[in-house]
Amino acid sequence: MGEQSSESGSKTAKRTKRAAGKKAVTERDTASATSAGEASETPAGQAAAGKPSAKKAPAKKAAAKKAAAKKAPAKKAAAKKAPAKKSAAVKRSAGRPVVAAAGRARKPAVVPERTTVDVEGTAPVKTVAARAPREESRTALVRRARRIDRELAEVYPYAHPELDFDNPFQLLVATVLSAQTTDLRVNQTTPALFAKYPTPEDLAAAVPEEVEEILRPCGFFRAKTRSVIGLSKALTEEFGGEVPGRLEDLVKLPGVGRKTAFVVLGNAFGRPGITVDTHFQRLVRRWKWTDETDPDKIEAAVGALFPKSDWTDLSHHVIWHGRRICHARKPACGACPIAPLCPAYGEGETDPEKARKLLKYEKGGFPGQRLKPPQAYLDAGGRPAPPLGAG
Repeated sequence: MGEQSSESGSKTAKRTKRAAGKKAVTERDTASATSAGEASETPAGQAAAGKPSAKKAPAKKAAAKKAAAKKAPAKKAAAKKAPAKKSAAVKRSAGRPVVAAAGRARKPAVVPERTTVDVEGTAPVKTVAARAPREESRTALVRRARRIDRELAEVYPYAHPELDFDNPFQLLVATVLSAQTTDLRVNQTTPALFAKYPTPEDLAAAVPEEVEEILRPCGFFRAKTRSVIGLSKALTEEFGGEVPGRLEDLVKLPGVGRKTAFVVLGNAFGRPGITVDTHFQRLVRRWKWTDETDPDKIEAAVGALFPKSDWTDLSHHVIWHGRRICHARKPACGACPIAPLCPAYGEGETDPEKARKLLKYEKGGFPGQRLKPPQAYLDAGGRPAPPLGAG
C-alpha cells in the first residue's frame, strides 16, 4: 500500500509538471505571435519579421519614430486644408438655406445669373443676361463707328453747316460769332452785320461801338467785336482781303482756332476736316469712340477711325444728331435710330412716345436754324428759321 501510493504520487507530480510546461510553452508562443503581429503592421516590423527576437525592440522603437514623423506633416497638411474644406462647404451650401446655431434657416446672399428688367413701352418683361464687360477690339471699334456714320447719313442726308453764308469771309465771321451761342441766333444777327460791312476791308475800318450794338444779341458782344474786327484787319493786311485756304494761316487770325478753321476749310474750300464742337465731343465719348477730353486729341483719335474724305460729312452727321436727338441733359434714346449701336443707351428717355416729344428742329416738326437753308433741306421737309424779331 505504501509503495503504491508513493508511485502514484510520483506519477501525479510528473503529470502536473508536464501540464505546467505545456501551459508555459503555449503562453510563450501566444506572446511571441502577438508581438510579431504588432511589429508586422509597420514597414520596419515587416522587415524584422524573420530576425531574432533580440532585435525586435529596436525595430519597434524605429517604427514608432517613423510613424510619429509621418503624423506631424499629416497634421500640418490637415490644418492647411481646413480653410479649403470650409470654403468648399460654403460653396456646397450656396443656393440652400443655411441652418444657424439657433436652429433658424438663414438665406445666403447669391448673385443672380440673370436679371429681369421691366422696360416701359416695350414687352412687359424683358430678361437680360448678365454679362461681364469686355474690351472692344480696334477692328470692332472701327466697324461700329463707321456703321454709326452710315446710319446717320441715311437719317440726315441733307446735313449741312447750319450757319448762313455766301462766301468764305461770311462763314469765317459767323463761325467766330457762334461761340457760346446757337447758330440760329448768329443767323439772325449776321444779315445786319454783312449788309453794313460786306468785305474784310469794311469791317476792319468799322467803329467798334457800332459793331457791338449789332452783335449784342449774340452775347459776349464786346469780345466778339474785337475778334471780328481784328481778323478783318489781319485779312486785309496779310492776305489781301482774302480768306486763306490753309490751316496754318487760318489759326493765326484773332479768335480762330482749329475748330473754326476746319469749318471754313471743309465747307468753303472743300478740304476735309473734323469739327470738334461741344456736340461732337459729347457724342463721341458716349459712343466710346474715345476717352479723350482735349479737342485736339479727340480730333486725332476720331480721325484715325475714318478715311480723311469722310471727315467733313462725319462732323455734320454727329453735330446734327447731337442737336436733334442725342441731347446733353436728356437724350431721346427711345427715338434714336442708332440705339442698338450705342453703349450709352438708357441714359435718356427710352419710352418711344415720350422720346419723340424731345426731338428738336425738323425732327420735332420745328423750324431749322438757317434763314436761308439749302434746297435739299427744304425738299426733305425742313423749314427755314424766322428772322430776328419775328413771331
